[in-house]
Amino acid sequence: MSHSKRNTSLAFFTSHERASLKNTWGSQSSRLTSDSFLPFGSCQLCLLLAVDPVACPAGDLFCRECAMTNLLAQRKEMKRLEKAAARAADDEEDLRAREDEEARTRAVRDFEAVQMGLEVTLGEHKGGREIAEQQKEEEEDAPDTTSPTSTSPKGTKRKFVLSPSDLHATALSDLHRTKRILTSERAAAKPQLPSFWAPSQTPESNHIRTKEAKRAPVCPSSDPAKPHVIALKTLTSVRFTMEKGAEGGKGKEGKEIATCPSCRKALSNATKAMLAIPCGHVLCKPCVDKFLKPELRHARHAHEGGPEPEVIACFVCDEELVVGGGTKKDKKGIKSGLVEIRSEGTGFAGGGKNMVKREGVAFSI
Repeated sequence: MSHSKRNTSLAFFTSHERASLKNTWGSQSSRLTSDSFLPFGSCQLCLLLAVDPVACPAGDLFCRECAMTNLLAQRKEMKRLEKAAARAADDEEDLRAREDEEARTRAVRDFEAVQMGLEVTLGEHKGGREIAEQQKEEEEDAPDTTSPTSTSPKGTKRKFVLSPSDLHATALSDLHRTKRILTSERAAAKPQLPSFWAPSQTPESNHIRTKEAKRAPVCPSSDPAKPHVIALKTLTSVRFTMEKGAEGGKGKEGKEIATCPSCRKALSNATKAMLAIPCGHVLCKPCVDKFLKPELRHARHAHEGGPEPEVIACFVCDEELVVGGGTKKDKKGIKSGLVEIRSEGTGFAGGGKNMVKREGVAFSI
């Protein structure tokens, strides 16, 4: 007679149990496929088709409203971080002043106790070796008060001269020593501190200065490893050539789609699009390579350098564009030229570059 096997009847995991554990526990990563790609012309912030689209100098597409909202939010956050950094700097200065005053008070109290003949315990009860090591560290940290240009021979008596610099160096040495003693006492008392909820012992009271805030807004769609700056004056208004989709074509009948003004083909993720700055007209990349690229227009000698930047005109409005290292800018400060509009996928059978990863705790037997 056969009996059914339950999850607890075997001393080892079956293949199905291992697969279920793998799908539930541990870190998982997956590459986004074409089903997760945004359609061409989508905003990188709201993930919908861009309304009144604008593009940054790197070719990222946004709605004008989304871009302005993001810029205002980043400006507000930058001001908040600047105020927080200023408060942290003031708190650090106050904390340093309190520590100096505490060390100075402790040094005066120890000096008065020694003058009255009382025993002063510096920190914890240490052995002779620890005291010798501490004195050696203090001697190394103490500033050198001897003059390096002294010409008196070794072993001869020198006249004792008490200079203000020597007094200042001695006072600083005593202050540093007292600070080290107070720091060691706090570190020793921290494990036995009953009032762990005290405000002075919370992590927020460490007054560690935060990293410097960014000085300019960053494009929200840029790579975190290599971010690029974005500003309102560097945004370019994108002017697509819209046509109604033909029956049987890629676009639905009666629905307007973005097309190339040269070849009249619909723009998609497969056919990369190029943006002309600053006019904002969009052409497909094959047409740009055929008609607007100046590299292959003139034959050059083999020993000559690269081609000089030539001024080309937009295919639609005949506005001058500078490519190949040109530095022409308009009144708004936008550098003219051709920029590829960022789109999802590679246009070929290869997958995209976006990865989704989830961190988790691995199940251990």
